[in-house]
Amino acid sequence: MKVCVIGTGYVGLVAGTCFAESGNDVVCVDVDEGKIGKLQQGQIPIYEPGLEELIKRNVAEKRLAFTTEIAAAVRVATVCFIAVGTPQGDTGGADLSYVKRAAAEIGEHMDGYRLIVTKSTVPVGTAAMIRKILAARTKHDFDVASNPEFLKEGAAIDDFMRPDRVVIGTSSQRAADLLKELYAPFVRTEQPILAMSPESAEMTKYAANSMLAARVSLMNEIANLCDKVGADVDDVRRGIGFDRRIGQSFLFPGVGYGGSCFPKDVRAIVQTASEHGLDFRLLRAVEEVNEEQKQVLVEKVKSHFGAFLVGMKFAVWGLAFKPRTDDMRLAPSIAIIERLLAAGAHVHAHDPEAMHEARRIFGDRITYHRVNYDALEGADALLVVTEWNEFRRPDFDRMRGLMKRPLIFDGRNIYEPEQMRQHGFTYYSVGRRPVAA
Repeated sequence: MKVCVIGTGYVGLVAGTCFAESGNDVVCVDVDEGKIGKLQQGQIPIYEPGLEELIKRNVAEKRLAFTTEIAAAVRVATVCFIAVGTPQGDTGGADLSYVKRAAAEIGEHMDGYRLIVTKSTVPVGTAAMIRKILAARTKHDFDVASNPEFLKEGAAIDDFMRPDRVVIGTSSQRAADLLKELYAPFVRTEQPILAMSPESAEMTKYAANSMLAARVSLMNEIANLCDKVGADVDDVRRGIGFDRRIGQSFLFPGVGYGGSCFPKDVRAIVQTASEHGLDFRLLRAVEEVNEEQKQVLVEKVKSHFGAFLVGMKFAVWGLAFKPRTDDMRLAPSIAIIERLLAAGAHVHAHDPEAMHEARRIFGDRITYHRVNYDALEGADALLVVTEWNEFRRPDFDRMRGLMKRPLIFDGRNIYEPEQMRQHGFTYYSVGRRPVAA
């Protein structure tokens, strides 16, 4: 099948590459000439495990191409995916200006039937809006569908190739059949393709992320209560996780969620509800809890040292909002580091992939280290903010020898308290009793 994908951000690049990997001819389009130039030279703008290898293979086999010429891409494609950004607007809702522009350009350049599919996360009613934009610009036949993505950064290739389900929102049987044919290679092990209305598909994406965000915030609230009453959140997590109605996923407490999906999508659905006369009090609370949770680790630091941290040195391991990505959008590390700096501390940071993003955010206000141990030299304490696998089994003896104090504040509970005591560390985590060296 001939496919074009408009937008080479995270979603568009992964989707276009995976469609090419399954044998389709794909052209990825972007207005950013610099990004397209780098992609044409084999330089990948994002870090996602496995993506670079797939891109290079499909470019070499001439199934995948990159261009800034949207007209040429639309004319050769039967299916056009819109995968442009939908950043948060001033009111908290999604900014659809890029979606509107993409739809308008498709309408102006199509020379026959096209299926236009929104892959971007968009509010309910967007498919209908796109239909109006296209109808005003073309006399050719077309269909519009919603096909939300459910990709986890760090596991996006596997999520796309082996989806839990594929959601298709359209009122057209022709469109549904085309998308079922396109996705057939990815659902050979009987994962369902769920056909529904465009409005239901658009709502499904927001509902899924809101549900998961609510679990994170609820578990963080429970962890904070565990801190107060002396309970162990790991025991509580196991105690509820084996309930089949609840399950084990998204029950791990920490320093809050970040990234491009949960924060933006929660705010967007709250705004959509408000526009229809509803007050989503529960999701507003989810967001408030998450923002407060980003302060928990620094509060533990200040409880240990006092409010003023002038001249003290803190090592921070982990800057990305989650492991296996370089994404720092709304990452808890930003709020944590800003509070440390505001208290007069010096921050020495390491992340396996997000150092370039951190430099863009913090500039020369913090010190960067390519090796995680180097950040520990003379540190008053270590703060673990992202649960990279590389941090789970470090050389604790080496760490203790490098640090000024054997003190760890673990924002992701990746170490066992008793193990830390045996290694001679004073150890604070989230929702578990602290241990003294």
